[in-house]
Amino acid sequence: MDNEIKTWLYDILQSINEIDSYYENKPKVYKEYLNDIRTKRAIEVSKFLEN
Repeated sequence: MDNEIKTWLYDILQSINEIDSYYENKPKVYKEYLNDIRTKRAIEVSKFLEN
């Protein structure tokens, strides 16, 4: 597998783990996420800063 692809996959996994950490003490319910502006913004900003 190409190193660039491995890097992208690693970055995706890191992002998934980071987002998962936002929900350590509560269930992951998409409808609740849509209504939780702080969590939405935290995820959006972290993705923006990575680029």
